[in-house]
Amino acid sequence: MSNIRHTPTAPTTAKVLAAGERIDAHRHDDHQIVYAGSGVVAVTTDAGTWFAPGNRAIWVPAGTVHAHRAHGRLDLHLVGLPADDNPLGLDAPTVLAVGPLLRELILAHTRDPDDDSPERRRLLAVLRDQLRASPQQPLRLPTPTDPRLAAVCALVHADPADSRTLAALGAATGAGERTLSRLFRHELGMTFPQWRTQSRLYHALRLLAEDMPVTTVAHRCGWSSASAFIDVFRRSFGYTPAAHNRRARQGG
Repeated sequence: MSNIRHTPTAPTTAKVLAAGERIDAHRHDDHQIVYAGSGVVAVTTDAGTWFAPGNRAIWVPAGTVHAHRAHGRLDLHLVGLPADDNPLGLDAPTVLAVGPLLRELILAHTRDPDDDSPERRRLLAVLRDQLRASPQQPLRLPTPTDPRLAAVCALVHADPADSRTLAALGAATGAGERTLSRLFRHELGMTFPQWRTQSRLYHALRLLAEDMPVTTVAHRCGWSSASAFIDVFRRSFGYTPAAHNRRARQGG
């Protein structure tokens, strides 16, 4: 990422981004929690892209160069925490589950960032307790560095409905299946089918944010049927694509 902006203090604030709007690459000396009250937020670093609908949040550690992108109308909520205040003990971007209580705490804490009352400080203490209890979620698209792996990932990402096997994709890019399989495990920490599923889910969230019908999203993202897509989506996010759309429109 070039032209990196340095903002020492990570802001605690709420703002609205239009669909497709971006916040360019920047870094803070503080940690930050990124949450989508409505829509879907994607956070991209040199290591990959993390994405979160309304029942997930993204932890961005201090010093991490990152950019934001809105999918659908995004009610973006940001919570900054000092560099010496890391309730999660995490040193890499991570997606976290957000239950109803944590959601309300984030919304309340970002509603009036200039409020320094004892009540708001107590609210932040509860928010930190809830963060500690939040399970981590594997909603990440790692960025490959090996050119052979990058070529295959680019094909899959460009057309999530592409159903070619890893061997066929390797043949198209001049790499062997065994080599690619090893690179997926060692460099990206997941198998090829796992990476492709993450890529398809990311595309699905983007298309759902554009109000595309569920059946159309399923086929465009490579699932054989709407029911197969709904099953994977529910297991990944905890609710169906239709429920996701309702939550996004209602802001939760």
